[in-house]
Amino acid sequence: MAYTQLTETERYQIFSLKEAGFSQRAISKSLNRNPSTISRELRRNREAKKYTPEQAQLKAVARRQCATKAVKVKPEI
Repeated sequence: MAYTQLTETERYQIFSLKEAGFSQRAISKSLNRNPSTISRELRRNREAKKYTPEQAQLKAVARRQCATKAVKVKPEI
């Protein structure tokens, strides 16, 4: 499966399922994602021990904007 970032819709689904009492493994199965992806999402985007999809999306966008592509160094001959 190719790498794709979580969408805003998926973040809202994670929030809803977590609030409904589903385990991280059950959430990952319903979203067809790896359990570590769900765990990482909940850990990285928690505010005051509570996950909110709005805040998670803002943090993800901010991280994406700060990210830079690595520059390939060309060896001199």
